[in-house]
Amino acid sequence: MTNPAHSMPGVPTTAPEVVIARLRSHARALFWPTLFLIGACGVTGYYSGSLAEPWQNVLLLVGAGLVVVLLWLLPLVSWLTRRYTVTSRRIIFVHGIFVHERQELLHSRGYDVTVRKNWLQSLFRSGTVRINSGLEHPLSLRDVPDADLVQQVLQDLMEQSQTVMATRRQEQSALGDEFGLRAGL
Repeated sequence: MTNPAHSMPGVPTTAPEVVIARLRSHARALFWPTLFLIGACGVTGYYSGSLAEPWQNVLLLVGAGLVVVLLWLLPLVSWLTRRYTVTSRRIIFVHGIFVHERQELLHSRGYDVTVRKNWLQSLFRSGTVRINSGLEHPLSLRDVPDADLVQQVLQDLMEQSQTVMATRRQEQSALGDEFGLRAGL
């Protein structure tokens, strides 16, 4: 099935939306949870079966299971569920473990892009990219790798999108003027 707007003469065709980047926070966020996992496995393996009472061995296994779930599995799932997608038309924020939330921001709306880095993020060339589109709370791409490159790409996409929108407005006003002249005759 074809789109009728694509076959009409004088109506501009739109380019398909292209995914430019899929981003997550830097994997460095999993450093401490992984150390807790290794520590819990090491302590459990060393002391399991060697405690005096059977209930102590069971308590050790239950405690290790809780440590693994709370200090490794939940941070891992949280990291996996927060993702950012940059396309040629918009930015898509998806996050949430139990409540899934999706936010979209069109490049054509225009926004300010800033990068904030602490010393550790500077060391790993990552940073938090804040996008202020005039909303109450700016959207943040937390601790993304190559934050400066992300900022530059977002600014280029926004500029390109606004140029395309301005061109479309000019074409539409020209078509409107032409249609108005024909209707007036």
